[in-house]
Amino acid sequence: ELPPSEFMQVADSTWLVLSVVSNGREPPGCQATGVTKIARSVIAPLAEHHVSVLMLSTYQTDFILVRERDLPVVIHTLAGEFDIYKEESGECVPVTCDDVSNGFLKPKPPASPTLHPVQSPQTRFCVLTVAPDTLPAIATMLIDVLFYSHSPPWDAATSSQDLDSITFFSFSLIEGYISIVMDAETQKRFPSDLLLTSSTGELWRMVRIGGQPLGFDECGIVAQIAEPLAAADISAYYISTFNFDHALVPEEGIAEVIQLLQQRQESGR
Repeated sequence: ELPPSEFMQVADSTWLVLSVVSNGREPPGCQATGVTKIARSVIAPLAEHHVSVLMLSTYQTDFILVRERDLPVVIHTLAGEFDIYKEESGECVPVTCDDVSNGFLKPKPPASPTLHPVQSPQTRFCVLTVAPDTLPAIATMLIDVLFYSHSPPWDAATSSQDLDSITFFSFSLIEGYISIVMDAETQKRFPSDLLLTSSTGELWRMVRIGGQPLGFDECGIVAQIAEPLAAADISAYYISTFNFDHALVPEEGIAEVIQLLQQRQESGR
């Protein structure tokens, strides 16, 4: 419905959403949440088969977006580990490899993925949700933050590896469920009784991946971040955008995360 405009760029691919639903067979003691729960079983295998993914972690769950043209590779890759269903007329219908085998080509081994720089600003973030019926009460504030609270102009200082702060706000509305990521200072502008978070009120720090726009074609970016964190049982929420990828990790674990990712970069050189 958006009118054509010189100010809007649209990727030429159609993307499909994968939602990974737990069946309760996670190993005892596994505390990692967010993208790290599916790092080994979904993200790494797709990266090995040269499937580019976009990640969207929300307060409720995680979503993986894959190109429609990659669906045969995705299903062949994941069918051994997961029961796969597609939605038809509101019903979930089982999918088998035979359904998509026509035209399936075994992918060539991908080249070693690029190691992108990572930055860790000092900004502290909150992961929140809002009851849909209370959304009108904060709508004006949301509009102001989304469209009128502009970030500082980009300059050479923002490319520094030692960012003091970062402007980041994410709002998603998926099947009636609302998820918001905002910095702790912005949260103070909203009525505290309408924003819901975990019982611990945990604060998160961000690792931003990329030194220039990442685009949508490269593979393995999410896997490079998610796998080391999963191995260390560190929770992480992950949000992909055109320009950068963003991993949110618990504030108390940021030093360990930075050390892990620095080791990853050094070993990849």
